Amino acid sequence: MATDGKKASRLTRALLETAADMRETGILNAAAYEKITLRHLGEAEPVAVEPLTGAEIRALRERARMSQAVFAKYLNLTVGYVSQLERGAKRPTGAALALLNVIRRKGMEAIL
Repeated sequence: MATDGKKASRLTRALLETAADMRETGILNAAAYEKITLRHLGEAEPVAVEPLTGAEIRALRERARMSQAVFAKYLNLTVGYVSQLERGAKRPTGAALALLNVIRRKGMEAIL
């Protein structure tokens, strides 16, 4: 199990993904789902996401050799929002910030 500081195995991740799908469809109730995930993943603090500047976001996109439209499609964002992020008019939050941090750490291939 991953509670002793080890990374979750591929099988554990697959089982947790299945449990999440079962939770979303109503097959598994919230209490049972939380019990499963806490048992396998522990109560460790989530990975901190670091803020990114517009220039850093643009550099990530350019390093991936993608247009704003293609980059936006892969991140499930609008082209306008990507443009605002790159200009610094807006700051990424939530899932967009998390995905951008994954791309910064592991490259665009991590989400493709």
